[in-house]
Amino acid sequence: MKKLLTIGKYLLLAGLSVFLMWYALKGIDFALVWKQLQHVNYFWIGVSLLLGITGYFSRAYRWKMQLEPLGYRLTIFETYHAMMVGYLANLVLPRAGEVIRCSILSKTSNVAVKASFGTVITERLLDMLMLLLLTGAAFLIEFDRIHAFFWNLFSTKVADYEAKSDLLYRLGGAAVLVFILGLALLYTFREKLKNNPLYWKIRDFLIGVAEGVLSIAKLKNKFVFVAHTLFVWLTYYFTGYVGFLALPGTGNLSLGAALSVLVVGSLGMSAPVQGGIGVFHIMVRSTLLLYGLSKETGMAYALLTHTSQTLLVVILGGISFIYSMLNRAPVKPTPVLQSELNSVVYDKRSK
Repeated sequence: MKKLLTIGKYLLLAGLSVFLMWYALKGIDFALVWKQLQHVNYFWIGVSLLLGITGYFSRAYRWKMQLEPLGYRLTIFETYHAMMVGYLANLVLPRAGEVIRCSILSKTSNVAVKASFGTVITERLLDMLMLLLLTGAAFLIEFDRIHAFFWNLFSTKVADYEAKSDLLYRLGGAAVLVFILGLALLYTFREKLKNNPLYWKIRDFLIGVAEGVLSIAKLKNKFVFVAHTLFVWLTYYFTGYVGFLALPGTGNLSLGAALSVLVVGSLGMSAPVQGGIGVFHIMVRSTLLLYGLSKETGMAYALLTHTSQTLLVVILGGISFIYSMLNRAPVKPTPVLQSELNSVVYDKRSK
């Protein structure tokens, strides 16, 4: 049953991606798009791919730094390969990659999943913070265009919200009530729950995740960590700008336009569909319309940048997957495993 649900979820998301891509291409003159793509400067595409690879290694090094306070001394290649397999998995099933990369690292480097998953949560929170800061910067630098984009995107939703506000308030109140009731039940039956082995497994996992999240506070070199965080997003920014230079129709766009595309494109990539397919194209095309470009030119840019970066993930992720399958680590006493072994020995002695 669980397998059928997973397959159903995959098919649903795949169908949604196809629909969104169809919607993005609706009303597009493919002859004009093809005309743009026939004049691609592949030198700049190569530069954008190199920037992408550099960003991936920077992310891998940052992840390596996060794991060090937890007692794991890994190489950058260990974290890199696990991370790339995760990105590859996201192209099949959105968000599954966050768990899969932790599972891969567990198999290749004996890192506890609960610990690495906590560091991934921290990574995602940092990404959200950076995106928020960049959105603020985009509003300051490109206010008219960014304001117009978000107004066009949300104005009808705001009007619809006003019409249905009473229902939304009721649903929100019901959700809060259910949450409070759930907490009350957990507190009331806490002693009985402690007799259930599942309770201790969940508790142990959550403690491990919390330790992973808080590992950022124990970093030896916080400056280097922050520098890598900024550098990762700088590579994203220049990847988008270099993409402008690869097409004749976008070659004259400014650095400010690249910032707008970075913000809007990142929002599109975060959509719960495979690789942001369709959503990224719609949002980037709509943004470039605000800079006086035709929808065909905007679509040509979106197709070129998204396809090239997706193929890069497929190639690098495929290599990392093969490497990970061929290089499984023997079980060794990692910090978490050693603690568990000591606990078992102690229990036996006490008996």
